[in-house]
Amino acid sequence: MVDVDKAVVAKLKKGENHFEILVDCEKALEFRKGKDVNLDDVLATDDIFKDVKRGEHASNLMKFFGTEDKREIAKKIIKEGEVQLTSEYKSKLREEKRRRIISLITRGCINPDTNTPHPPQRIETAMNDSKVKIDEFKSAEEQVNEIINKIRVVLPIKYEVREIAIKIPSAHAGKCYSVFKQYGKVMKEEWQNDGSLVTVVEVPAGIQEELFDKLNSIARGEVESKILNTRS
Repeated sequence: MVDVDKAVVAKLKKGENHFEILVDCEKALEFRKGKDVNLDDVLATDDIFKDVKRGEHASNLMKFFGTEDKREIAKKIIKEGEVQLTSEYKSKLREEKRRRIISLITRGCINPDTNTPHPPQRIETAMNDSKVKIDEFKSAEEQVNEIINKIRVVLPIKYEVREIAIKIPSAHAGKCYSVFKQYGKVMKEEWQNDGSLVTVVEVPAGIQEELFDKLNSIARGEVESKILNTRS
């Protein structure tokens, strides 16, 4: 069982009735996601409360849950209700999303002055200088456009997607084929009579160089390419 002093409240509302339990924040969220977590590592107590702060226990459990088994009820509260987040866990979420946002910007944006991607450290410095705040309750993808607009004040930056035609000789076409889908969206593919592969791939501008490095390492520098279109 979890130390009660370190536990947080997980709660579920049914009509006007509230049901609360004490849980370990991170373990409860892992359990909620379906991970293999022992319920004893989640719960601080088997008690079901109406109000944890007042120490009021819930009643009529059969009526609302169809069972008197408190551990089964606790599972439902965790999976269907709300789990209070600790300040430490919120900080962890913000840091994870910060790293994800930096990765998205690095991969999707370029410096318009040089047409090359900004390194992650430069993006992070710009975010700090712009006093960017990360919302732990929103996904990185939901926040990235707003953050790009904020750091644009202190950093020349441009989001760009490139449509690129790429030809791979027959000797390396098979091994290179899977790489395209890892780095972008395959718009068109055509196998030539000589066994070579011609594809049109849509990739974020920031990872174009990374894609070509990967392809050339496989095809020994025998990659032909041409940018067909760009869009912001």
